[in-house]
Amino acid sequence: MQSNLVDNNPTGRVPGPGVLKFEVVLVLALCLGQSAVYSVISFLDKVTRAPLREQTTSMNNPLSVRPWFDLAYQLLDIFFALVPVVLALYLLSRSLGLGARHLGFDFARPGRDAAWGAGLFVAMGLGTLGVYAAGRMLGVTTALSVANLADYWWTVPVLLLSAARHAVLEEVIMLAFLFAYGKALRLSPWLMIIASALLRGSYHLYQGFGPFIGNALMGVVFGWFYLKYGRVMPLVIAHFLLDAVGFVGFALIGPAIGIGS
Repeated sequence: MQSNLVDNNPTGRVPGPGVLKFEVVLVLALCLGQSAVYSVISFLDKVTRAPLREQTTSMNNPLSVRPWFDLAYQLLDIFFALVPVVLALYLLSRSLGLGARHLGFDFARPGRDAAWGAGLFVAMGLGTLGVYAAGRMLGVTTALSVANLADYWWTVPVLLLSAARHAVLEEVIMLAFLFAYGKALRLSPWLMIIASALLRGSYHLYQGFGPFIGNALMGVVFGWFYLKYGRVMPLVIAHFLLDAVGFVGFALIGPAIGIGS
């Protein structure tokens, strides 16, 4: 697998393993690792309360009954959720000497990135729908309600911003950040892929066992793609399209299309 991660460190100076592990734990504890812990507890709560097929998981919920305050809270929630991404990029630059261009988190190849992103969106979208449908049929997945904001003029823009938030946060942290640190720690490529995929699945476990499996499999595909091509932007685009279609489609059409992140 080709990779331009730590090999392109212009400083040649990498902190010791203890520092690198601490930085990984710090970033994960502020975002997706924290989400994984809460997700596991939520899953245990749900499976010990009632059958999963009888429960509904709601996302993109109102944060206030007053429209302008709801908008303010929604935008603040999106903004602060992206702060760990800024921290991760800072640590990548400071500790490993890697900038956004080394990670493929830039607009250097817009056409190719968009084409790859669209292709991955189609493939992963069909797979996600299949896993969700199977999970509902088997009773191991809750019903998903992924867009529950009231019908305001800002609802669709906020849902699109929320989709962008999920795409940037998950792909930059789960791929660009973790894989760069994994390589610096001399982990094997497939260990990085499997560990990242399992973590990705675990923070979706609150939706049920089906989304855990589906997102873990997506994590394997995304991880392989990133290590092979060394660019995270196509994966950000694919993830954005998945969530945008799920969120906005649910808001405009209803639960038949809503699959969400």
